[in-house]
Amino acid sequence: MSLDPPPFTPRFPWWGADLQTLANHFSPPAADLAPHASERLSFALRDGTGDTLLASLDRPAAPNVARPLAIVVHGLTGTEDSAYILNIARHLLDGGHTVLRLNLRGAGPSRPLCGGHYYAGRSQDFRRLLELLPKDLTRQGIVAVGYSLGGAMLLKYLGEEGTATPLSAAASVSAPIDLAVTCRQMMRPRNWLYHYHMLGNMKVEATAEGAKLTAGERAGILSARTVWQYDDAFIAPRYGFADAVDYYERCKPLRFLPDIRIPTLVLSSLDDPWIPGALYSGYDWRANKSLVPLLPSSGGHVGFHGTGDRRPWSDRVVARFFADG
Repeated sequence: MSLDPPPFTPRFPWWGADLQTLANHFSPPAADLAPHASERLSFALRDGTGDTLLASLDRPAAPNVARPLAIVVHGLTGTEDSAYILNIARHLLDGGHTVLRLNLRGAGPSRPLCGGHYYAGRSQDFRRLLELLPKDLTRQGIVAVGYSLGGAMLLKYLGEEGTATPLSAAASVSAPIDLAVTCRQMMRPRNWLYHYHMLGNMKVEATAEGAKLTAGERAGILSARTVWQYDDAFIAPRYGFADAVDYYERCKPLRFLPDIRIPTLVLSSLDDPWIPGALYSGYDWRANKSLVPLLPSSGGHVGFHGTGDRRPWSDRVVARFFADG
């Protein structure tokens, strides 16, 4: 599958990787998706934990019966109402897709209903979600797009499933395809503000009402001074990894990309301040014809605020990819 989108050109005043990255915070979209209608769905995971995921189901004002259900997955410390999630949801709704904005385990409104927590490797939750979807929503098929950590989880799932997935197409945007390298990049001095903000949000999210934690886990979360320490002290031992290194190695999407067997758009900017562009530019994308890389030189992390349209360029590309599939 090929894709020939218009080139990405940054829009004033979002010049440079950092301003592109921060634009979603400085200029968030309206939370109201009207005239499209939204309702709450819940998914009991049936894995013995008692955890339940919540999602927003958005129905288009002008449905296109040929369009598949589009599942949208947020990134680290994101939710169904993150700016980039609302942006892509509106764009897909305007094109006639029904959209499911998923809250991962322990994220956003799912937090009080979950004792557990999401992480980059928890692809089994996405697999269970697909099994629980009402049949009337999936008659025209399913596509999915994941952002940042949500994109990493989606790529891992796709590689695990191969041809067995019910998805007909997928996309990742700004996914950390090597978790250890990305974490080291985040801890660089130039990213200290991003790192400080992200780690603080992770601690709040992990210890909020609903989380089931031992005293030792809570202490490990609160005492962590880096994301690496957080993963080493909490995520790794809690979910069966020897340490953060083991977690990052076993769950990094690079391990799973060769086994993806459905058309998958892999979109990331080479100036992403969080994810080294060399991870993407140095990968042999020709080795798997199911993968469609799109690697503009600029765009920041989940940015892509370009000229010619107020909607993010990445949203237009993803929607076009799904339509052409």
